[in-house]
Amino acid sequence: MLAIVVCALAFTVAVPLRTYLAQRAEVTEQEQRQAQLQHDVALLEQRKAAVSDPAQVEAEARRRLRYVMPGETPYMVQLPEDAPKAAEEARPDPVSSGDGAWYQQLWSTVGG
Repeated sequence: MLAIVVCALAFTVAVPLRTYLAQRAEVTEQEQRQAQLQHDVALLEQRKAAVSDPAQVEAEARRRLRYVMPGETPYMVQLPEDAPKAAEEARPDPVSSGDGAWYQQLWSTVGG
């Protein structure tokens, strides 16, 4: 009889205990998520403060969009590592052109 009472008490306590432990794990997970979101909000607030500064907006426009003020002369500096990329893009691919054999393409460039 005592064993039946103990088993009944164990089953009665087991379901709420399992629910309690699951809820505690979910609360911990949500607290971690809240801390991450608060960190993200703080970063966005810093970014908002930086963007609200007119000097920062001007610097971003100059850097990203290459804007210049009226009366300024813009210069574009081409670095040596940029040159091979531009040359590869400008050079047509002879295999994909499909205009004929290489000697026909050569003759057409020589002949005009």
